[in-house]
Amino acid sequence: MSSNPTDDTRKMILHAAVERILHYGYSKTTMAEIARDCSMSAGNIYRFFASKLDIAEAMAQKFNEESYLTFAKIAARKDTAANRLRELFHYELARTYSAIEEEAKILEVAEVLGAERPLYMNDKLARERVFLVQILEAGIKTGEFRALENPNEIAEMWQSALMKFRFPQLFSRLTLPKLQRELDGVMDLLLAGLSPGSAVPAPWDGVTAATGEACPVTGEPIESSSIKIDQ
Repeated sequence: MSSNPTDDTRKMILHAAVERILHYGYSKTTMAEIARDCSMSAGNIYRFFASKLDIAEAMAQKFNEESYLTFAKIAARKDTAANRLRELFHYELARTYSAIEEEAKILEVAEVLGAERPLYMNDKLARERVFLVQILEAGIKTGEFRALENPNEIAEMWQSALMKFRFPQLFSRLTLPKLQRELDGVMDLLLAGLSPGSAVPAPWDGVTAATGEACPVTGEPIESSSIKIDQ
C-alpha cells in the first residue's frame, strides 16, 4: 500500500522541527525556519500545522505513543499487580529523565505545553489511566488488592501522588537514583493502602472551601487576614 503524501509531508515537517528545536530551542525556532529546512514556503507549512505549538504537541504525542506501547506490554505481563505498577512508573521516570538529560531543550517544550495546552496534559493522563485501571482491576481479581469502589478514581489519585516523578518540570534537579528512591518510597505507601488488610480512614471534615469568607487558620476575614510570626 502506497503512503499518504499528506502524512509523509507532516512527518517530514515534524522531523525537521524536532531537529531544529533540539538544536536551537523552542523559543528560538520559527515556522519560517522549519519551512526553509523542508524546502517549503512559510505559508505552505501552515496547511499541515496551524502553529508552532501544534508542532510541539505533535512532538510530545509521538514520544508518548511509544510509552503507551510499553505500558500495554507491562499491563499484560504475567506478574503481580504491584510489580507491574512499579515497573510502569519506573519506566516512565527513567525514560523521561534520560530524554531530558540527553536533550535539555526538550524541557522547554514540556513547559510550554504544560502552560499553554492543559487539555493535552489532561488527555495524556487519561490515556495512562487506562493501563493503571487494568492493573488495579487485575490485582483486585486475584485478591492482591482490596476491593475498590472506583478503580479509575484510585488511578487518578496514584497519578496525583506520583506527579513529581512524571513531569520533568518537577524533578527539582535531583539525580535519577534519588528520584528512583523517592518513587519507591511513595509507592510503598500507596501499595500499603491497597492491601487487603488496609482500611480507608474516615473523611476529614476540616477542609475549608477556598472561597470561604474567613481564613481557616486565623478565623479573620480573608481580605484582612495575615500570618504573624513571633520575633
